[in-house]
Amino acid sequence: MTRCTVLVLAGGVGARVGGDLPKQYRALGGKPVLRHTIDAFGSHSGIDSIQVVIGVDDGDLYASAVAGLQLPAPVHGGATRQASGRAGLEHLAATVPPDHVLIHDAARPFIDHALIDRVLVALGDVPAAIPALPVADTLKRADGNPPNVVETVERNGLWHAQTPQGFRFADILEAHRAADGCELTDDAAVAGHAGLSVALVRGSEDNFKITTREDFARAEWIAGSREMITRTGTGFDVHAVGEGDHVMLCGCPVPHERGLVGHSDADVALHAITDALLGAIAAGDIGSHFPPSDKRWRNAPSRTFLEHAAALARQRGGQIVNIDVTIICESPKIDPHRNAMRRAIADILSIGIDRISVKATTTENLGFLGRGEAIAAQASASVSLPEA
Repeated sequence: MTRCTVLVLAGGVGARVGGDLPKQYRALGGKPVLRHTIDAFGSHSGIDSIQVVIGVDDGDLYASAVAGLQLPAPVHGGATRQASGRAGLEHLAATVPPDHVLIHDAARPFIDHALIDRVLVALGDVPAAIPALPVADTLKRADGNPPNVVETVERNGLWHAQTPQGFRFADILEAHRAADGCELTDDAAVAGHAGLSVALVRGSEDNFKITTREDFARAEWIAGSREMITRTGTGFDVHAVGEGDHVMLCGCPVPHERGLVGHSDADVALHAITDALLGAIAAGDIGSHFPPSDKRWRNAPSRTFLEHAAALARQRGGQIVNIDVTIICESPKIDPHRNAMRRAIADILSIGIDRISVKATTTENLGFLGRGEAIAAQASASVSLPEA
């Protein structure tokens, strides 16, 4: 039987879309764009395996996007699309080479089974096949700044190329090796450079590549608004009192005759809030993400942990509704610092201060907290998430 692997190219930065994440990891309809793409191929009976090519710095983003899926380890791509495609093909050649390979842009999340079928069927007769749409608009060639029209270009016979682009594996691997040093914009161009015949099959209007902010808005419209549910998580933490002249609470240094003992800066309140956020999105606890055995987190600012939890919530399409934290101690007094603490938390989470509540209580001199041997905090976090 013919074995087919999909090579998903997910190494781009996607700067034109904007935002603080590469476009393939931004949430779309409740899950990352890349996850939409992988799920579409993973549910097709003609696909035997999926290999993803990622940016060298995107390991954590990738792991979060594909959590729960059984996929081979990602391959690191190159500086160009051509280099990333070559890296993926060479990896497949060194492991289990397939008979056919489909090469697809991660930022085309609306690939459908019918289009995949058309490419696979065509590969039974030709060495290469790509989906495409005929150009419908009148084309103009321009020059100058600002540009001025210098020519109307005949549109007959012109097509918009899409992906997945399908190839017989041995042919496209050899073509990529022969094109080393060229600057070609897609794998069909690599195939053509090697003299391979490339057939066209009908593409899809929805199978567009997310490139700009306007594209992302269109993608959100296609994905459709999903029912949102509010989930709540809770967190609790306690740290012993030790040497020092201040304690970190809610991201603020608070003068005190003693300090708090901890692997990081021991901000007990931010630790509790971090666990509450992770609980709301069912993403484990602070120790699983930042183990105290890891020397990287020694004396680290606890805002790093909370920023990570907030980023995970955003990647899943979540919006933080509110945070409520209670600090439990006999001293120091919290009230003089309450508003500064609320502002610090709001800044870390990039939400309004009106969604942050900081409270304080004592244990009426009872127990180790009442004796001033430790400070504790408990927190709750509510997150609005797309319903699965």
